Amino acid sequence: MRPNRPVTAALCAAALALTAAACGPGDGEAGGDAKPTVAAPLPSGGAADGPIKIPQELKDKLKQHGFDMEKWKGGAWKNWNKQDWLREAGDYVNPIIDGLWDPDRMRDAEQPQTPAVDPDAGKDQGVTDPTPAAVTAKGVAAPYHSTVPASGKVFFDGPEGSMVCSATVVKDPAHPGKSNLVWTAGHCVHAGKAGGWYRNIAFVPSYNNAGRPAAELKGAPREQVAPYGVWWSDWAQTSDQWIATGGPTGGAGAPYDFAVLHVTPEKGGNGKSLEETVGTALPVEFNAPAVPKIAGMTATGYPAAAPFDGQKAFQCTDKPGRLALHKEDPVMYRIGCTMTGGSSGGGWIATGADGKPALVSNTSIGPAKAGWLAGPKLGPEAKGIYDAVSAKFKR
Repeated sequence: MRPNRPVTAALCAAALALTAAACGPGDGEAGGDAKPTVAAPLPSGGAADGPIKIPQELKDKLKQHGFDMEKWKGGAWKNWNKQDWLREAGDYVNPIIDGLWDPDRMRDAEQPQTPAVDPDAGKDQGVTDPTPAAVTAKGVAAPYHSTVPASGKVFFDGPEGSMVCSATVVKDPAHPGKSNLVWTAGHCVHAGKAGGWYRNIAFVPSYNNAGRPAAELKGAPREQVAPYGVWWSDWAQTSDQWIATGGPTGGAGAPYDFAVLHVTPEKGGNGKSLEETVGTALPVEFNAPAVPKIAGMTATGYPAAAPFDGQKAFQCTDKPGRLALHKEDPVMYRIGCTMTGGSSGGGWIATGADGKPALVSNTSIGPAKAGWLAGPKLGPEAKGIYDAVSAKFKR
């Protein structure tokens, strides 16, 4: 049975103007006393699967919040009592449930179109450029591993069911060539002002690598839809601004709608990092040139709302303009694009300072009638989050 789906944009994934929130030490600051949560594999079956081995640190954290690991494994993660919706940065808990994200569950994790931002957003702010002409999203050539190897999908569970976003593998300054960092939107990991952390957050690079239609994915082997594995987020962090002010249509938190995940392989892997496994990771540009100096940006994602079905990767390339939602907040990038919900969190790529491709933003918001997308300009807040997650796993 398909899970119930969200009917408000505040529940991320399918709507672009979803909520985001901070996750990580110090509520999005570079510092803080919170310690990374170690993801612990949980057998998906019964007692016959053997004893569950969980790090004491994780046991203590879950116990602190009233969670019994056996009940959690058996589906207690579906319970969303208000007191169980962990909100604070240091409360992030995301234990691995082995096999939870099977091919059919991944295929069904999508949302219908939901309300998004006003198409005239920012028109009275003085620094907003004219609404761009719609750019028709083009399908990415398969296999995706050959064309967009750093791209993939993020899967997670919320009160209304399973949801999806898009994401990008990025470099880790603490582990050159061996990154386990993933960039996405904050609203893909936390419900923002109205809620807390989502659960069962996992990243699948090159999802549906061969670009097969949805009908061919029903009952498909996991290796077909997740050829490079399922990587669970054992730590995540986003901005204080998104946690405090992110809302159903982006809210005041939209200019800060970004997040960095640290991931670990579900099956323990072969000792290789995510970057080694997929063969690449993109650098992140935190002080990209002013809009007039950028020739073009390319947004990649897995749009899931009609007319798309979330199973294939698409791209839009356009010269960016500026979008200011509020005079006091940072100006966002905006491009013409017909991608819909599900593409949230997908990376925006442009030429970096060294002349090579770099991640400069991510899909955050867009109008209900798809025609353009907006993403945050990555500045000090984004760099602080990126550096903090990297530092947490520096050895």
